[in-house]
Amino acid sequence: MAEDRLQQQMRFIIEADKLKEVFRQTLVTGSRRAENSAEHSWHFALMIITLAEHSNHQPLDVLRVLKMVLIHDLVEIDAGDTFAYDTKNMADQHEREARAADRIFGLLPPDQTGEFRALWDEFEARETPEARFAAACDRFHPMLLNCLTEGHAWRKHGITQDRVLARNAHIAEGSTGLWAYARRMIDEAVAGGHLPPGPGAPA
Repeated sequence: MAEDRLQQQMRFIIEADKLKEVFRQTLVTGSRRAENSAEHSWHFALMIITLAEHSNHQPLDVLRVLKMVLIHDLVEIDAGDTFAYDTKNMADQHEREARAADRIFGLLPPDQTGEFRALWDEFEARETPEARFAAACDRFHPMLLNCLTEGHAWRKHGITQDRVLARNAHIAEGSTGLWAYARRMIDEAVAGGHLPPGPGAPA
């Protein structure tokens, strides 16, 4: 039984390697190539352990947040990365990702399948302090990379300041400090010409 369990866990670990082949709209800051989702997950996890003190809720179960972070994007192996402003593909994003969660976490022994799926659902629901902080950092990360690459993905897709603010406002639910920092980054991106201000903005 122990051997069967190890085989199931290894199947999952091997499958997870495919996340390195899922590319995102954001660029890495050095070579300016597309970031992959595994790199996002690593950088995202590093943000959690570095910035945990800025969560609105203290004390925070950082280990639980890290577990959510490291498994959350594995569904992109099947579902792909959905760009944050792609309203067409966002319509069925949760459905596609839920099917992927069933398959990928289903590779594990039943107890781990249940644990990982529950953590994924918790992240999606954003009802616990841990999930809200995880979601805040998840939204903050691509904004940071966009600001560091002259608004690459924003400019490529014609995204404006009003849309960035509306899409990312729930960062404040997990960390008012991170949202204040993000607002300053957005203002600087607009001032630098890297993010158009959007309709109705003052001239």
